[in-house]
Amino acid sequence: MVEDILNKDKLTKEDLLKLMLIDNPKELEMLFKKAYEIKLKYRGNKVFYRGLIECSNICIKNCKYCGIRRDNEKVERFSLTKEDILESARLIYKNGYASMAIQAGERIDEKYIYFIEDVIKSIQNLSQLDMGITLSLGEQTYKTYKKWFDAGASRYLLRIETTNKELFKKIHYNDNLHSYEKRIQALKDLKKSGYQVGTGVMIGIPGQTEEDLVNDILFFKEIDLDMIGMGPYILHEHTPMGKEFKNNLISEEKRLELSLKMIAICRIFLKNINIAATTALQVLDEFGREKGIKAGANVVMPNTTKIEARKNYNLYDGKPGVKDNSKEVKYSLEKNLKEMGEEVGYFQKGDSPHYFKRLQKKLNKKS
Repeated sequence: MVEDILNKDKLTKEDLLKLMLIDNPKELEMLFKKAYEIKLKYRGNKVFYRGLIECSNICIKNCKYCGIRRDNEKVERFSLTKEDILESARLIYKNGYASMAIQAGERIDEKYIYFIEDVIKSIQNLSQLDMGITLSLGEQTYKTYKKWFDAGASRYLLRIETTNKELFKKIHYNDNLHSYEKRIQALKDLKKSGYQVGTGVMIGIPGQTEEDLVNDILFFKEIDLDMIGMGPYILHEHTPMGKEFKNNLISEEKRLELSLKMIAICRIFLKNINIAATTALQVLDEFGREKGIKAGANVVMPNTTKIEARKNYNLYDGKPGVKDNSKEVKYSLEKNLKEMGEEVGYFQKGDSPHYFKRLQKKLNKKS
């Protein structure tokens, strides 16, 4: 049955749900093998590094699951200086990553918007306009998105977290700052601004079903996105959800399995997009990122943030790599990837092929 589904050219929602409900090792291995074959076909045996810079943990949002939420008074707040960020950017450029990701808590004040614009321009200046820059800075206006795109950012990740509206309301407060409709509009504005657009979900949220995850995948297809960054839900003790669900989570093994299934099914269903093997996978398994690659992912994000700041960008408990040396991580990860038959795409931005096909379709419609 599973083999028949994996050999189909087009999958239905029913097919996706059957794959999500796989519960035996043999069929699970078949799923991962098929996903990896499709990854090789559409993205080759290359993994692209995105040097991650966590530039601030100050946030106006108050999401119930997040360790840097506004009302968490137990976190030490920080904001990197422009020179701090450029120092990491130089390291990224020197090491041949060709792409970086700037991540932070959400802010919408003019001073911050200008700061990010200035940082982007400075990074492009030091790299001779040769750096792929991904932003993950939350919901902004179309004007702000366009400003940052024009400054030199090319990708933007804005996670929907879940497409189940009732579940979305349970993990956020019901106010003007936490709106499902606003999040959808922001994704539309990002596409209009010209970015390679990514989204993603938390996997294993209390109350989430396999059908919810399948609906998430169908949503990814519907909005025609270019990249995905998603990972398992890992609680943070100083959050409302961390306190409520401390003893009521599905097992780490199950959350890891669901996360790898999501990567695999997204690869099979969506083909030519970029999919990240996120850091959160490492919390559940020392080799979680590598397992993500074998399930169809093709992007990893080594942390290049200055070590003194990393411990305070604590979205969830057990964050890995807080004291890791960036250079040592680069080579140990590369060694593991080579043993898997993968190579690192140094000096290549690793843009999403889907993005360019999407642009071409748009141009064809206009002509």
